[in-house]
Amino acid sequence: MAPRATKAQEIFDAMPGRLLPEQAGDLNATILFELTGEGGGEWSLTLANRQATVVAGAAPNPATTFSASASDYVAIINGDLNPMQAFMQGKVKVKGDMSLAIRLTSLFKRD
Repeated sequence: MAPRATKAQEIFDAMPGRLLPEQAGDLNATILFELTGEGGGEWSLTLANRQATVVAGAAPNPATTFSASASDYVAIINGDLNPMQAFMQGKVKVKGDMSLAIRLTSLFKRD
């Protein structure tokens, strides 16, 4: 089992190595994460050519934008907070391509 993340930055640092290329297929999209509170910030995840690239800061024209507190995002990644429940409770907001947002959970190793 993978170690539990304690900070959002750890999650974004690990993302490229955790992508499941066969699940990504021909996906070509950029997703912006806007995380508030302690340890928050903006990160842009680009999926292209079966690879993931993460950079700090906001990319122009993302296909999907996730907004949440950094602590809620870490809880979702650690499996302590159900992403759908968090969305329904307003803890997570999604702008743009909702199907991409839903697909995102299947693109990365969870172990």
